[in-house]
Amino acid sequence: MVTASVEDAEPGTVRQAVVLAGGLGSRLRPLTLTVPKPMVEVRGTPILRHQLDWLAESGVEQVVVSAGHRAQVIDDYLASHRMPLRTDLVVEDRPLGRGGGLKLAAAALERPGEPWLALYGDIWTRFPLAGMFAHHRRHGALATLALTRPWLPRGSVDCDDRGRVTALVSQVPPPLRVNGGVFVFDPQIVDMLPDEGDHERTTLPRLVRAHQLMGYPVDSPWRAINTPHDLADVECGLAGPG
Repeated sequence: MVTASVEDAEPGTVRQAVVLAGGLGSRLRPLTLTVPKPMVEVRGTPILRHQLDWLAESGVEQVVVSAGHRAQVIDDYLASHRMPLRTDLVVEDRPLGRGGGLKLAAAALERPGEPWLALYGDIWTRFPLAGMFAHHRRHGALATLALTRPWLPRGSVDCDDRGRVTALVSQVPPPLRVNGGVFVFDPQIVDMLPDEGDHERTTLPRLVRAHQLMGYPVDSPWRAINTPHDLADVECGLAGPG
């Protein structure tokens, strides 16, 4: 069980990453009728570009974007903008699922013998990735998963030991943590990923059974942008990247 935040652990660097950008983003329609989900703009900039800037600032040198739906939009953007790091695009010829998308993209990483990061393309967050990598190395597991606090816009009510309300909006974050969609994977993980399907139903349970999946608590702001309401919340002032 993970009991303490380790965001400030000793430095470490992962030089390569994969961003999953192949989903249909149906819950974000109508925005995703013309662009893939990671190209939806937050504060005038695509989610994907926010992620690339974050990865570059963290020492990542190569990102492989795994695309599918509306992949040409991503290709055009990468071709017409100067990227902060090497960014390669791989495109599914048919939907492969998240696990299959990861495996396809991992084959294009230029350092197959080194660990790699994986991000879901709809994640809005920024925290010290060096600390996460150091945590991964220290514990020696095959994979590490960022455990973030779910977005609770209204918070909870605080009471004292006699049941009297002391705060209508709690300043203390709840203990609940969720899958933050940010991973560090050792090279061996590639062979454990499905050719098609969802790694959260195949690879991750296998790692759990083998005690090879570490959790890394993250207290920085985090949000999965799945719906127009999620996007509006971020746009209206959720503290996050930048």
